Amino acid sequence: SSKFFWLMLSHDTLMNHYKTNFALMQHHKYSLTELEHMYPFEREIYTSLLVKFLEEEKARREQENLRRKL
Repeated sequence: SSKFFWLMLSHDTLMNHYKTNFALMQHHKYSLTELEHMYPFEREIYTSLLVKFLEEEKARREQENLRRKL
């Protein structure tokens, strides 16, 4: 099973892992304990869902700003 998890994280650098943890803790109120107890695939899912949500929010705000200018 350790090979499976190693393969799951092989695309991620150690620095990126720490930067992502920091961003999730500082900006999205995850605790380090929560992050450490996630399975690698679970972390990937939550991270991708968060990125998608942030992109949608940005697009929504941009649309709102365009409507205000008209």
